[in-house]
Amino acid sequence: MIGRSISLLLLLAAAYAQAATVYKWHDDNGTLHLSSDKPPAGVAFERMNVDSTPSPAKPTSSSGTAATPASATQLAERADVLSGLKNRECVVALESLDRKTSAAEPTSASEIRRLQETVEANCSRDPAHRQQQETMAAKLRVANGQQCVDARNQLGTMLEPGAKIARDQLRAQQTFVDEHCVPPVR
Repeated sequence: MIGRSISLLLLLAAAYAQAATVYKWHDDNGTLHLSSDKPPAGVAFERMNVDSTPSPAKPTSSSGTAATPASATQLAERADVLSGLKNRECVVALESLDRKTSAAEPTSASEIRRLQETVEANCSRDPAHRQQQETMAAKLRVANGQQCVDARNQLGTMLEPGAKIARDQLRAQQTFVDEHCVPPVR
């Protein structure tokens, strides 16, 4: 029994340590990617440990050699990345929580509890910043709504080869999608 408990603790610690690694790279278009998954083979990347507690082990680079201690700039970049990830998690959780509690989607009590915990852990306690997060969640709700799904589908149909759509009608549809249907977080 004790052996199983220790094994479980080691597995959880390993899973936590793995989840605390973020890979940063740019694709061929110059788009910055941050992911817990390794980038495609052959892509240069930077591995960032986003552990919230200092680790006694020395950080390593993608080549496996010991890395130098982080500079103040790197620490600031890390803080920005973490802040951005927390903000994203907050906004997505707020939007999901609203959708699930409004009976727009089937859910369970455990899912509601999980979303509430995510909101508590990631959303700001500062009223002004929290209001910004709530506003972003409302925009995400609209962008994920049926009206925007229909608007993006209609725009896709209008852009198909051979479609004879007036230029001003196409611009109006594109403007609507750009103004109302682009998620504020991805």
